[in-house]
Amino acid sequence: MKQKKNSDIRKIDWVKRIEIKDEEKKGKILNKAKGVIKRWVLKMPEIFEPIILDFGYNDFKNIGHIEFIIANQIEEGYCGKFIFMFTGQRCPKHFHKKKHETFFVLKGEILMEIDGKKVILKQGDILPVETGVSHTFRALKNSLIIEVSQPSIKNDNFFKDERIGVI
Repeated sequence: MKQKKNSDIRKIDWVKRIEIKDEEKKGKILNKAKGVIKRWVLKMPEIFEPIILDFGYNDFKNIGHIEFIIANQIEEGYCGKFIFMFTGQRCPKHFHKKKHETFFVLKGEILMEIDGKKVILKQGDILPVETGVSHTFRALKNSLIIEVSQPSIKNDNFFKDERIGVI
């Protein structure tokens, strides 16, 4: 059953400055990702528009990922999303002052670095990341991660690279 948009589901529009701007490029990237996901015999939620992030580097091949939001319920206190990454992509180092996250690798393999310690997460692995803990991750294979967390809110994403800053 397809869930309808309603007032309880919040649009995450405050990430616009780290999203890819070129609509044609976004379409090609999304089609390529959906092709991989289809080969895995999976389907992503269609509640929010997918968020295609390059973090302002204009180098999506190496730095970026796609977020498929399931829910971002601020009042209820939870968020759920799929994070899709192509092989070699990484998410820049950052931390959250309010959000606690738990990552579950549904497909692929991820090199996660937390507080300077590296761990490889494979399909089926789970890793909680406490509030305030610096983390970054890289896809060693095409990967799909489920993130379950407190809500994604504006001004709670503190990136090490000052060019990105606080989102």
